Amino acid sequence: ALSACSLTTTSPCNKEALFPLTISARRIQSTPLLFSLTIKMKFSMLAIAATALAAGVEGFSAVPTRSFGVRQASSLKMAAATETDKMAALATAANEARGLAMDSIAAAHSGHMGLPLGCAEIGSVLYGSQMQYNPKDTQWINRDRFILSAGHGSMFLYSWLNLAGFDLPMEEVKNFRQHHSMTPGHPEFPNSEHNTPGIECTTGPLGAGVSNAVGFAVSEKMAAARYNTDEHTIFDHHIYALAGDGCFQEGVSAEAAQFAAHEKLDNLIVLYDSNEVTLDKMAEYTQSEDIIKRYEAYGWETYEIDGHDLAVVEETIAAAKASNNGKPKFIKCNTIIGKGMEETEGTNAAHGEAGVPYVDKARASIGLPEEKWFVSEGTRDFFKGVQEKNTKTYDEWQATYAAWKEANPALATELENAVADVTPSAEEMLASIPEMGDAAEATRVSGFKVIQEIAKQVPQYISGSADLHGSTRNYINDGGNFGAGFDKTYAGKNLYFGIREHGMGCILNGIAYHGIFKASGSTFAVFVDYMRPTIRVASLAELNRVSYILTHDSIGVGEDGPTHQPVETVSGLRVIPNLDVYRPADAEETVAAYVSSVTRKEGPTALILSRQNLNQNTDMPAAERRAGAMKGAYVAKKESADLDLIIIATGSEVQHALEAAKDLPGARVVSMPCVEAYERQSDEYKESVLPSSCTKRIAMEAGVTAPWYKYASKVVGVDRFGFSAPGDIVMKELGMSAENLSAEIASMN
Repeated sequence: ALSACSLTTTSPCNKEALFPLTISARRIQSTPLLFSLTIKMKFSMLAIAATALAAGVEGFSAVPTRSFGVRQASSLKMAAATETDKMAALATAANEARGLAMDSIAAAHSGHMGLPLGCAEIGSVLYGSQMQYNPKDTQWINRDRFILSAGHGSMFLYSWLNLAGFDLPMEEVKNFRQHHSMTPGHPEFPNSEHNTPGIECTTGPLGAGVSNAVGFAVSEKMAAARYNTDEHTIFDHHIYALAGDGCFQEGVSAEAAQFAAHEKLDNLIVLYDSNEVTLDKMAEYTQSEDIIKRYEAYGWETYEIDGHDLAVVEETIAAAKASNNGKPKFIKCNTIIGKGMEETEGTNAAHGEAGVPYVDKARASIGLPEEKWFVSEGTRDFFKGVQEKNTKTYDEWQATYAAWKEANPALATELENAVADVTPSAEEMLASIPEMGDAAEATRVSGFKVIQEIAKQVPQYISGSADLHGSTRNYINDGGNFGAGFDKTYAGKNLYFGIREHGMGCILNGIAYHGIFKASGSTFAVFVDYMRPTIRVASLAELNRVSYILTHDSIGVGEDGPTHQPVETVSGLRVIPNLDVYRPADAEETVAAYVSSVTRKEGPTALILSRQNLNQNTDMPAAERRAGAMKGAYVAKKESADLDLIIIATGSEVQHALEAAKDLPGARVVSMPCVEAYERQSDEYKESVLPSSCTKRIAMEAGVTAPWYKYASKVVGVDRFGFSAPGDIVMKELGMSAENLSAEIASMN
């Protein structure tokens, strides 16, 4: 039966009153509106058309620029029928997506059913109505990006990618969570392990994806500022993220949200799956905040809606897209977790696979046939229509791009090189950067000089800091500052992240995922643990476009004391697979470290730089030091007699090794700035540096000793926390000196 629809202004809705009969939507804040609006409706899918016919109006938009004029009856009937057909198709697609998720999770006996069932209408609107994408060209640079921050609900994403026409076959959907499938347990950005089209971001650690989305938004704003012209718009897409309570309880999401609002990233739309459930308990057990007020306080435009009302979800997302007011958008979607499975829906039991025994009953209750992984011809036809609409947009953009490219050939070459991650070769860069000189110098200072050269040769290189530019020395001169207000523009190459290391790491990853810019971020090495989870994911996702500049690398920090003196930190980074960790010994090794970080294709790089001055190895030509450092380890001083000792050192301790070896003609000094790069070399090269015939070896680093026993039988290091005193005193007292190294060598058999 067709139900009447009433429009009323009410007090903020009570979620308990929403279900199952009443559908409410509260637009909390709607610039340029100066009021809040509550839409309260009782409806069926046909009620939308019936009400429009009766009222003779366009709809219920709260956006004042939208016309509310009366149409001619014939055109109104046609439009209403079309709208009814679309809403019915979206509703059908939502239930079939639920079916795909239930069937795959049941087959795997593993997975998270709650979100795919609870957010089906949101997915239907995104992929069936509001997002700009082309499943035949998943690398289109102006596509909208969707990030499933609540990555445990991955079957939500896989279902919609299949329905939307991406090259994700149904057999892969059925193969959920199986070895070598395209549908791993959590979404994984295309890499050497998985290459699932339509996955924009590796997610799983809660809070990360919604924070990565801020990085995507940064990159889009930067690309638009650099490449759009008055005549041609190349970048104007939106970033969407779907996140749950866990994402917003994790502190990193707050850091990123603050940054997004402060820099006015109004191209970002975050959808909050507010189902009032966490894994252990109902959400009220651990949270009582008003998240809408929190995000309003940050400076976001906020909405609150029923996440199961297709019409309201569609209209709200459309309004958020149209609002270019300098505010990111936060849409609180009130949903029922596990919707459609009455035994578990609305409870924390719905989160995982507890609903598997009830799948057949749930499928029947939402109108699905007995056939598993069922998708109707109507849904396939509907998405063919969506593809046709999106293809038209895509083709129009391609024509615009061709005209822009013809008018701006140099700019087009720069952009295409950036997208393809084209840089000068390592050899070209090493040859073009001037020699650094013989004066003692902190490697952070050397890094400042090198980063200027990198920025000139790699236009897509950008850098930022967690409020430490003055100390970490990674500011790009004449690069401008990114953001809104003050002296900032969206074309700026320097990002000011504030004191937000974790947020910085996620934003850097988001910039890298977006696929245009190469981004580095800096902080003190001892604070890298704040952002360690983001480095791990960057390494897992093989994000070679991101690097980390970590200064004040050891007990040499001195007066600030043990809270600021890393001893375990560098070794802790070295154990992360696929992360290159460079700790250069002098200025020329620093050149190599930076060059490696921007030319490496397999994953990210951490640059570990000193606060204090280090001596230069002037006995060896600069070019040889650079070439050796690129290989991870090299002979920094060759023995002048029969080889009987190898001294291995890294970073600030290489100068001590060189000094200690002066009076030892049979001693070889090996500088090992990057263990990971060394391990990738051929067996022949490694044998030439560390010949197996010489077993008398000693290693030295101002950090924990355990990792170095792989290469040496004795290690001089620091297996304790430091203390507050001038850096040279701390170093000497804890054995980081040529004198102590010589004594340790003398004690060896």
